Amino acid sequence: MVKPAGPKAQRAKQEIDYGRRGRGYVFGAFRPATGEAFTAPYAGRTTANWVDFLGQVEGWINADVARVYAVVDNLNVHSATDVLLFALAHPRWEFVFQPKYAAYLNLIEPWWKVLRSLALKGRRFEAWPEIEEAVQRATAYWNEHKHPFVWGRRRRHRPARRSGVAAVPNAAIN
Repeated sequence: MVKPAGPKAQRAKQEIDYGRRGRGYVFGAFRPATGEAFTAPYAGRTTANWVDFLGQVEGWINADVARVYAVVDNLNVHSATDVLLFALAHPRWEFVFQPKYAAYLNLIEPWWKVLRSLALKGRRFEAWPEIEEAVQRATAYWNEHKHPFVWGRRRRHRPARRSGVAAVPNAAIN
């Protein structure tokens, strides 16, 4: 006896949500020696916002620090006239422009990955203020648990080597 075929299975369908709920940018500063970080969200990536951020970083850095090196990429707002005026008004600042395609030279780049993991990974935000709050909380969490940031690849755990004469693997030693 042949059983009648059941109803045809259909795929589940879901609309993909590509909508951006607000827009903004986060500028950040980082002290590799201590691991301390500073972030500030802005509505846009403009020269005025960048100079304002530099002013906030100036207040964040201790006054007894003689030299401040700002490692930046080649974004046009980083070399605008207002930024040059900021550098003239703050002689302890020196802007170091990293070569194109060499983001790995800037120590804040791996830290951005950590921040994205702490603040954004696996979450959905309805509006830009929620992202601002998440970034602020993640930065505060990082600063509570900060540690010196070491440049380079993470060292994988290797089994401890035995001292003495080298032996052939899987061979019995008499």
